[in-house]
Amino acid sequence: SIFKQWYQRRVAITAGGAEPLTLICRTEVDAVTTSANGEEKFMNIKALNEWDLKGGASEWRQKLDTQRGDILTTEMKNNKCKLAKWTVSSILAGSDLLKFGYVTRSMPRSSGESIGHSILGTQEFIPKQFAGQISLDMNNAWGILRVIVDRCMQLKDGKYVLYKEPGKGILRIYKVPLNTFEEDNDDSDDEDEEEEEK
Repeated sequence: SIFKQWYQRRVAITAGGAEPLTLICRTEVDAVTTSANGEEKFMNIKALNEWDLKGGASEWRQKLDTQRGDILTTEMKNNKCKLAKWTVSSILAGSDLLKFGYVTRSMPRSSGESIGHSILGTQEFIPKQFAGQISLDMNNAWGILRVIVDRCMQLKDGKYVLYKEPGKGILRIYKVPLNTFEEDNDDSDDEDEEEEEK
């Protein structure tokens, strides 16, 4: 089984002359490692999975040792949101390292449930330095969050959905009825009983 360490972090967000906003978030650390000088370092570990449209031989097996930078650049281009999420999570948790594992299927053409995977290699980064490599500006991220929170605080009490337009930099807020997304277990039990009686 996998064990994670959870931490509660308090972050103060200030913007211009606005009243400071205190955010409490739950963060996670995946592992602790010891450096050469005996110092313990917190680490987040994530898997980059090879996606092969052709179902053929793994390109990563052939290129990872000689072209690791190219593979990571392609992952940055195709999965920027995922990498940014992992990086922000690591920074919030106070992790010293962010480690990526390059994972591929052991048998690429197999589609059964007993597919094995292989870790071809790993790569470690310091989260704040990696943020610079993927052009992630934490001040900008906090600013965006502050704008969203300020907008939500202006809304009347109720239930809302925050929706990002696919492929666009547009966020929309929709008001929905209070019982939206709630399952009514009593109704489903009644329907089951009616079906059994027939």
